[in-house]
Amino acid sequence: MKIAVLGGDGFVGWPTSLHLSARGHEIHILDNLSRRWIDTELGVQSLTPMDSIQERTRIWHQGTGRRIHFHLIDLARDYEILKRWLSEHRPDAVIHFAEQRAAPYSMKSDRHKNYTVNNNVNATHNLLNALVEIELDAHLVHLGTMGVYGYSNVGAAIPEGYLPVGVETLAGETVSQEILYPANPGSIYHMTKCLDQLLFQFYAKNDGLRITDLHQGIVWGTHTPETKLHPQLVNRFDYDGDYGTVLNRFLIQAAIGYPLTVHGTGGQTRAFIHIQDSVRCIELALKSAPKRGERVKIFNQMTETHRVRDLAELVARMTGAKVAYLPNPRKEAPENELVVRNEQFLQLGLNPTTLEEGLLAEVVDVAKKFAYRVDRSRIPSVSAWTKDIAPTIERDPEGKRLKSVG
Repeated sequence: MKIAVLGGDGFVGWPTSLHLSARGHEIHILDNLSRRWIDTELGVQSLTPMDSIQERTRIWHQGTGRRIHFHLIDLARDYEILKRWLSEHRPDAVIHFAEQRAAPYSMKSDRHKNYTVNNNVNATHNLLNALVEIELDAHLVHLGTMGVYGYSNVGAAIPEGYLPVGVETLAGETVSQEILYPANPGSIYHMTKCLDQLLFQFYAKNDGLRITDLHQGIVWGTHTPETKLHPQLVNRFDYDGDYGTVLNRFLIQAAIGYPLTVHGTGGQTRAFIHIQDSVRCIELALKSAPKRGERVKIFNQMTETHRVRDLAELVARMTGAKVAYLPNPRKEAPENELVVRNEQFLQLGLNPTTLEEGLLAEVVDVAKKFAYRVDRSRIPSVSAWTKDIAPTIERDPEGKRLKSVG
């Protein structure tokens, strides 16, 4: 297939592009490289040294004989350019990663909130609008988030996208129907993913677009078989307080002797998936496309759930690291349960990588190897969800005073 990977220079987009190219697909990366500019803005770099996208694709071609084509396009701003590219190349599938993906970054300030909404919502709508306008029947696969569901304590498993409900009619009868699981975003970033859901539902119903929405858990890990082929193909590894996901942050903290930062009680339960499983799920979704006229197909793209404090204790036992409990910059329940259904990917043949299998290798092969590149001042999370929370985020685990964002 000819596949357009929007946001293919990013954390999940890059290994996905390599994985699909290795399997014989013609890959075109469309990206505005904004994640690299955000590195500059935040004054922090990936733990793993990253070459330019041009150098990365050159090394891939040199080592495999396969080409990955790069196109510098800003989906949120360059609608006509995007539409012209899609019309000219007419890909069989489009994988949409091209959104600002960090909840803490989306909550840093009013400017960051506006940027996240403008970038994410416009990128998604521009894409859908263009597909309809040029009458391109490409399968759209979108990387969403488990965060659209929120984190509740209702004691029931979260279904894959749709919730069966009973509705009482005027005649007093109860009729059954399925609705989108009620959205409950926990940040501006998560809110944009909820808006994506509604856009997908409309365009699938109104224009017959074929869409798969992947509600993904927190991704951990770095390597895939393809990124291991050459040092310059390595995936990015974020450890800072804005972009570093919780488990990856624990890994680098353990590697450099920094206390593992658990915010609040650590009773937040989260869904997780290894980067290799994430890439594999995207391939499985491509092979299981909905038919034209069908509703949006939704998968829960996760493999296991854990409480944050349990993860910290697991990493601490493996590495000897200490655990530090800090004020929580997020506005969320201190404790939550999370039971998630993910039968669809398991039925399609996914064989998940578990934490116990992969954690130690990540500590040794990535975190310790590149520990010399860590800027310790960038580790604390200081982006507060509300102004009344901001003054409580004062010190990091090493006792240094932090700058409040409030």
